[in-house]
Amino acid sequence: QVQPVESGGGLVQAGGSLRLSCAASGVTRNIFSILTMGWYRQAPGNQREFVAQIFSGASTNYADFVKGRFTISRDNAKNTVYLQMNSLKPEDTAVYYCKADYAGVGYWGQGTQVTVSS
Repeated sequence: QVQPVESGGGLVQAGGSLRLSCAASGVTRNIFSILTMGWYRQAPGNQREFVAQIFSGASTNYADFVKGRFTISRDNAKNTVYLQMNSLKPEDTAVYYCKADYAGVGYWGQGTQVTVSS
């Protein structure tokens, strides 16, 4: 069973940057390398929404509202996926969740809070 653990959240001013990390335990590096990994976020009062995902071949997919600002990447040697967030806006404030898709099942982390002040 995959267990994603997020880190790197915090408080940042508008225009600033943060890098989130998601370390996936419970799987070997070979297994991790074939997982589709994604980032989602949920702001207070809103539904959880898709942010970005990265496939086993390192191709990526982004929500329109983060294109050009956020970059997802992975380090298979460390079982870790990253989300580099630049040009942050107050509306990016949310809890950010990492999701691992394995054998048809989605495994979620506990989330990390990102707060962007204006």
